Parts: sequence; C-alpha cells; structure tokens
Amino acid sequence: MGGPLPLGEPAPADGLLPSSAADGARDRAFGVYLHVPFCRVRCGYCDFNTYTSGELRGARQEDYADQAIGEVRFGASVLAASGVAVREASTVFFGGGTPTLLPAADLVRMLGAVRDEFGLAPGAEVTTEANPDSVGPDDLRALADGGFTRVSFGMQSAVPHVLAALDRTHDPARVPLVVGWARDAGLDVSLDLIYGTPGESLADWRRSVEAVVAERPDHVSAYALIVEEGTKLHRQIRRGELAQPDDDLEADMYELADDLFAAAGYEWYEVSNWATDASHRSRHNLGYWRGDDWWGVGPGAHSHVGGIRWWNAKHPAAYAERIAGGVSPAVGRETLDGPTRETERVLLLTRIREGIAVASLHAGGRHAVAGLIADGLVDAKAALGGRLTLTRRGRLLADAVVRRLLDG
Repeated sequence: MGGPLPLGEPAPADGLLPSSAADGARDRAFGVYLHVPFCRVRCGYCDFNTYTSGELRGARQEDYADQAIGEVRFGASVLAASGVAVREASTVFFGGGTPTLLPAADLVRMLGAVRDEFGLAPGAEVTTEANPDSVGPDDLRALADGGFTRVSFGMQSAVPHVLAALDRTHDPARVPLVVGWARDAGLDVSLDLIYGTPGESLADWRRSVEAVVAERPDHVSAYALIVEEGTKLHRQIRRGELAQPDDDLEADMYELADDLFAAAGYEWYEVSNWATDASHRSRHNLGYWRGDDWWGVGPGAHSHVGGIRWWNAKHPAAYAERIAGGVSPAVGRETLDGPTRETERVLLLTRIREGIAVASLHAGGRHAVAGLIADGLVDAKAALGGRLTLTRRGRLLADAVVRRLLDG
C-alpha cells in the first residue's frame, strides 16, 4: 500500500492555490495523471499505492470511475477559481496499480471527463499502463476507439523464474499476443522491464532484452530493481531467503541493454528510457522531468502547479469520502522554495538526453563541469557547446553527477 505520505502543511478543503501558482502558467505544458489503485495480487517488490480486493475496506472498485471523474471536475474548477491559465491537457496518463482492471468503458469515461473539463490538445498523448494478462483484443480496440493513443505493458522479464521472484502472474508467451493486439488497434506500444531481480543472471537479462527487441515496441523502459523497505521482497532479503541485488551486476545489465537497444535502432532519451525516435518518447514523463504542471487524480496521487505540490488521501475509502463530501481530496501540500526547485531542476534535467544548460548552473556547478568531463561522466563536445549531457558512464553514476553539480 505504499510508504507514508510526505510531510507538509495541511491542504485547504477548497483546494484553492496561492496566486503564485498562476505565474508563467501559459508557458508550461499541462498534463493529467489518473491513478487507478487496484491490483489482482501484490507484487513482492511493489511500494506503490495499490490495493487488492481484500484491502479496500469500505471502497468499491466499481464506484471508482465516478469518483475520479468527480475529482477531474473539481480540479478544473479549482484552477479556474485560482486564476491559473486554462490549458488543454497535452498528455494524459493512466497509471496504477493496474488501470485495465477497470472496464475499458470506465477508462474511456474518465478520459472523456478530462476532455470535457480541461480539453485535449491536438495530438495529445493518452497512455494507459496494463499488465499483459489484464487486457484482450476487444479491450484494446475499445481504448483506441475511445481516444487512447498508447499502451505501456508491464512485461518486467521474459524469464519465468524471474517473474516468479517478482510475483508477476502473466505468462511471458502472452506478451507477443498483447503487443500484436495493441498494434492492430492502432496503439503505440511501450514495454517495461526490471533488472537486478534476485536470482537473475546476465544471461537471463539478455534473454529478456532480446525478447523486447524482437517485438519492436515504439518505446522501452528498463529500471533497476529498488528494494523498498516494508515490501515482501525487503523482508525476504532481510531474512536471507533472497540475495541483495548486486550493484556491479546491475551496471553490467544496464550496459548490455543499452548496447542491444542501440544496435536495434533505439536511442536513449532518459537514463532508464529508450525510443525508436523522438516522436515516440513519453511526453507525459518528459513533463515531469521538465517541471511542467500536472493534476494527479486518485488516492495518493501527487500534483504540481507552478511550484505548489500537493498529495491526496491514500486509501480509496478516505479518498471516496472526501470526493462525496465535495471537498478537496488533498491532505497535504508544500510550496517549493527556490533552493528546492533548483535542486529538482538539476536532478531531473541532468537525466534526459538534452541535458541542462551549463550557463544555468550556479558558479560551483559550472566549475564542476571540467572535472566531470575529465572523469568521463559528461560529453565533452556537448559541454563545450553549452549543454551538460551524460555519457553512458555518467548515466550509471547520474546521482553522483548531480551531487557534484549541486555541491561544487
């Protein structure tokens, strides 16, 4: 059910934002994230705010679409009343949990509310996450007909024993089927992988990457496994039942994936993401990395508008109660100060292919660039041209690069 919510000040019941949130809004893209917090089973590594049927306690999955639609309407009224410029959503992302545990018709209705209340920009990117065993061809056609443009399948691995260690329930043989069904429906396809699972060898990882390349998705994400405190996986490692992920092996896995993806025509555009070309990058996630605005709908969802960040009640029952009462589902918020916004800007922009303007760094950060070039962590030619971009070695050590830029 995820970790605790961050500390912050109480969010007002009316949801109104301070006047500063409106500053420069017309210059920022706007996206909508809709969190669907339901899963059939809880994966052992997962720390997201998700719930199986036995954990809902007073909330009903079949009521959720109407509750989310209620928040979409509430959000549009809050932005208008707060004087924030009305902008059509350029991206919409349904995440979870497993959004496709809801009927496709419910997801289409939720998207319809975004269209009605905020508007959708021409060519808007509309994505849903899905597990390979949570959709069929009819579901995918209904989503495409309803305005979805993209589906991101949680493949994670092509190797049965790795999937078992992660508590994933799908058969790897189903992945080619769902990719084909999605393409037949006219949807772009992304496949998500996890590497570093206890018991996963470099040969296992190669098998998974080669299986992805064989499907020719438009986009691939590959994330190193993070062992989150409080998860089943954390408890298994603490008891000695499973081995702690090996950092050196994970680095080898990353380099192998990057080699195989590059050979297949994929270009990296963020440390953990590759696409066939710039048109297939995840525009929604780029909005996060670039510090744009987004409204997050659903239990535990986070939002950000003009340096104001807030988060909703975590449990679906508490969320539903607030929506039914006509008050903001947000339970806390914070106003990001200058140093915090600068730290986040450097942290996030450094991770993407375009990098960060050297001139925009503080004096110490600019001074650190020469050492980063000497250590092979940033591209020398790009830096001399005014952009700090990571080499592959720099991508493996991205957090260390950021610390040097901020502490220099």
